Amino acid sequence: MSRTARTASTGIGIAVVLSLGLTACGSSGGEDVAADSKQTLTVWAMGAEGEKLADVAKVYEKANPNITVKVTPVGWDVAHQKLVSAAAAGTMPDVAQMGGSYMGEFSELGVLEPVDTKTFQEKDFFPAGWKQGEVDGQAYGVPWYVDTRVLYYRTDLAEKAGITKAPTDWKEMQALATAYQKKADTKWGLSIQPSGLDTVQNFYSFLYSAGGEIVNDKGEAVIDSPEAVRALKEYGSYFDKGLSNKSVPPGYDVVKDFGNGRVPMFFGGPWHVTLLNEGQPQIKGKWAVAAVPADKSSTSMAGGSSLVISKDSEHKAAATEFIKYLTDTKGQADWYERTKDLPANTAAWTSGDLADDADLQIFKKQMDTAKSSPSLPNLSEITDKVDQAIAKVTQGKASAEDALKTAQSEIEGLVK
Repeated sequence: MSRTARTASTGIGIAVVLSLGLTACGSSGGEDVAADSKQTLTVWAMGAEGEKLADVAKVYEKANPNITVKVTPVGWDVAHQKLVSAAAAGTMPDVAQMGGSYMGEFSELGVLEPVDTKTFQEKDFFPAGWKQGEVDGQAYGVPWYVDTRVLYYRTDLAEKAGITKAPTDWKEMQALATAYQKKADTKWGLSIQPSGLDTVQNFYSFLYSAGGEIVNDKGEAVIDSPEAVRALKEYGSYFDKGLSNKSVPPGYDVVKDFGNGRVPMFFGGPWHVTLLNEGQPQIKGKWAVAAVPADKSSTSMAGGSSLVISKDSEHKAAATEFIKYLTDTKGQADWYERTKDLPANTAAWTSGDLADDADLQIFKKQMDTAKSSPSLPNLSEITDKVDQAIAKVTQGKASAEDALKTAQSEIEGLVK
């Protein structure tokens, strides 16, 4: 999950399921049907992927006439609650698309089948993509597609401001943001989110590049580390200096302001390439993408989705074969052509548009070092505390040190 905000509290989801009697034990779901037997696979896929996957399913059915694939598109705005309800009722689909922020929750509920690591091997996928499907070292999701954030910037306005290359570190990025305003007459220098749900997604590029984390590999809260404080100070400085807007309305469309020149830089995902090409044709050839400007490193967030199999499914063998079809090199290249979702399987990047497009290769390079969020059952609650800390700083209500000290105390109570 990457393009929309979370819609339900993880803690509430777990409470609902447990109150209805499910535990983390799960059930076997009976004897598995052979992969080549006549059967129907139920599949839930979210957002635009749900619509596109139905077309792929038809192709798969022609090659596998004993298999009927019933794809149900589910909106991201209701996906979490539908999955929670299905877990409670014991009616999970055989296969489901699942964002990384859900993985810890649903693995704890015991409704996910562990990945067959003989069929799906970690070495075939981006490290961060694979890690998104892991909980406590156990893989529950096979990476389907990935995304990450890179820097989009207006090259024509940069040249007007006297700068002819992409910023490579924090100092150069702030210098470019300042030059855009002073010499190219832009309204803002950089668009980053000041407050609200999932502000942390903009902050990750700063946090990870500084060497910080929210929760470390040991499960300890570390959001008040010197690295995290440094990152939040840098993030907040854009608002202190008037380089970024302190008040961004809900539903704000950065693509439009990028097109009209009010905003000359923003951190965006791969889908923004299509949005700009189709929605802002007047700036074709006047913008570019670059790796996240570095502090200690150039490290962005990893997003995307995995495919999971229900522990109660009686069609695990057929589900495994279908997921294999979707995540092998050929299936991944086909999925990219249909959706422009970035392949999670690294071998799919070695031919065609993915190999030849210089901008896409920047996304690949960024994915090579990207970090995924920890797979925790209450990840949403944890990142909400970071959202609140960021807002305090961007609105001038607290220092980075004090805001993160408060967040640290709150998050420590959530990870115990």
